[in-house]
Amino acid sequence: MSKKISKNKSAISKKITELQPEMENSEGQLLTTNHGLLINDNQNSLKAGERGATLLEDFILREKITHFDHERIPERIVHARGTAAHGIFELYKPLGKYTKAKFLNDVSAKTPVFVRFSTVAGSRGSSDLARDVRGFSVKFYTEEGNYDLVGNNMPVFFIQDAIKFPDLIHAVKPEPHNEIPQAASAHDTFWDFISLMPESMHMIMWVMSDRAIPRSLRMMEGFGVHTFQLINAEGKSHFVKFHWKPLLGIHSVCWDEAQKISGKDPDFHRRDLFEAIENGAFPEFELGVQIIPEKDEHKFDFDLLDPTKLIPEELVPVERIGKMTLNRNPDNFFAETEQVAFHPGHLVPGIDFTNDPLLQGRLFSYTDTQLSRLGSSNFHEIPINRPVVPVHNNQRDGHMRQMINQGTTSYEPNTIRGGCPFQAKAAEGGFTSHTERIDANKIRGRSRSFFDHFSQATLFFNSLSEAEQSHLINALRFELGKVERVEIRQRILGLLNQVDKTLAASVATGLGLQVPKQPEAPMNHSIPADGDEKKFQPVKVKQSIERSEALSMANTNKNTIKTRMIAILVADGVDDNSLSDVQSSLLAEGAQVKIIAPHLGAIKSSKGKAIKVDQSFLTAASVLFDAVFIPSGNKSVQALLAEADAIHFINEAYKHCKAVGAEGEGIELLHASYIGDAKDKGNSKYKTLPGVVVDKSPKDFIKAIAQHRFWEREKMPQVPA
Repeated sequence: MSKKISKNKSAISKKITELQPEMENSEGQLLTTNHGLLINDNQNSLKAGERGATLLEDFILREKITHFDHERIPERIVHARGTAAHGIFELYKPLGKYTKAKFLNDVSAKTPVFVRFSTVAGSRGSSDLARDVRGFSVKFYTEEGNYDLVGNNMPVFFIQDAIKFPDLIHAVKPEPHNEIPQAASAHDTFWDFISLMPESMHMIMWVMSDRAIPRSLRMMEGFGVHTFQLINAEGKSHFVKFHWKPLLGIHSVCWDEAQKISGKDPDFHRRDLFEAIENGAFPEFELGVQIIPEKDEHKFDFDLLDPTKLIPEELVPVERIGKMTLNRNPDNFFAETEQVAFHPGHLVPGIDFTNDPLLQGRLFSYTDTQLSRLGSSNFHEIPINRPVVPVHNNQRDGHMRQMINQGTTSYEPNTIRGGCPFQAKAAEGGFTSHTERIDANKIRGRSRSFFDHFSQATLFFNSLSEAEQSHLINALRFELGKVERVEIRQRILGLLNQVDKTLAASVATGLGLQVPKQPEAPMNHSIPADGDEKKFQPVKVKQSIERSEALSMANTNKNTIKTRMIAILVADGVDDNSLSDVQSSLLAEGAQVKIIAPHLGAIKSSKGKAIKVDQSFLTAASVLFDAVFIPSGNKSVQALLAEADAIHFINEAYKHCKAVGAEGEGIELLHASYIGDAKDKGNSKYKTLPGVVVDKSPKDFIKAIAQHRFWEREKMPQVPA
């Protein structure tokens, strides 16, 4: 019996072994397609000339992106973590000179919009405060059909050609052997990829800057990233870059704060947007355009079709043409936010593509990934995706079809139904692609004008304030400090040295390394037929400007405290007048005020008035607020002095460079904190501390809050909070 069992086990074991999938070992092997064809160029899609459109026949591009788009279901492969809102767009002035798009010519229209904000790398359950690019996608429900402006909060991207997108995302996602880390780029595979892709260095400057950790989705810019075309009624074309400018200004948090928010409230951005709209503090963004005549396509020091480049506003000013107001939250997160389907190929007459090779690949990828994620070619019939205009075509059936089509024909042309539905003439609003001459060799490659990978990275770094530069350096030290392979760190230092030598030296000091004398030759090029690899080496082109004021967040709006969250620390015995004065002043300026106390429920003022408590020290944290104030009241202050969390609250707010205010006995709490001096009970010291406001009018405190942060404090002794 035992021999029989043993024999059966052996047979089963053999069968299981046979059923196991083949284990791949690609070490030392050449790159192939899924069908075994050796790939000569995995860096460039097939184009009609170096700067031409991507060709549909590029089966390698389509195979690679199709596989990538279908890797995960049902959540989005990228931009999985998102939140959204409804709103309207109103035009300031008609743009008939540049485009025939009706929604950009009718100043009386209120075009409905749906906007989805998102992070890129993390899963649906990841933190809002990850260091990451933020998606900023807008669906316009126009009278000519849906137009999608699918962008980010950064104007450039990591790669120049869509064929590299699967590689980029594979590298930044959690490492495949252990699914670690989540929603983070601080690991070996990401930086290994970047170290071999010099074209990524401009984007790396943006992602390592404070732009990657915004204070609020309502306080970040949006960009269309690519160069598009505007086409007017006469068929004349202009190039255009799209911008969204937040009226609240562009603000960020610091990295230590972002990490703590991820623990205290990983839904911080989602909650912030939802509550602002619920409270009637509707987020507002102005739509801006940079318009370039077709004749000026080649006048710049960079290529307009290169998605790793921006157009400095000093060269082409941003003209603000309209305003978007987000005024309604979704009724159902899944039905709207999760099922909305954006696509850069959703156009209206008057807007068209360019030959940007990253954009060209997106035009294929977005429809393909929606088919996988939403499970049907009928995803356009989901309510949030439906246009506000009627849809008439001969597409029929399919999974989850909702439209009940009448009639006996589903083809065109036909006579049975009198030819309906008819093709629309251009004069009737029918979309016609802009006529562009293509006369080029079919080639895998890219224009030499795409090979300047460092000049704009240098421009961005030079444009930052001293504090922003310091934050960027520390971000690189943090990220590369998480990289285990020293050779990867060394390659990145070699690339940083070509951006800015001081930058590279500062990062190297933090890593305990030396900057390489010569950077390694990049691997991100195809193998040329003539063997001359020098033609693929990066070049650096002198820029016409050395700094751009628009690139620094230090130059943003600092004239409002609308929607800012202010913590007021109190306990029983708080002074009625001190509390009511600052509270009413803050509310009058549009701020949100929260009463923080040792316990929930209510506390009693010095006059016996019951005051509702919003949060206790157990649930509140300074990182969730923009500023903190301690009103007068001896009994209240004495109780707070015995509350260790109250002292920590002040220390942490000060460490993160926020406005701190106190009045009367409330100043004693500052004395007890790290920023005070227990031996010196006077207030003279606080007059020299940036952003610390004591015994002044509420107007002075409001002015301090409007500055957002006092980064100069970072040069002072650091608070151990």
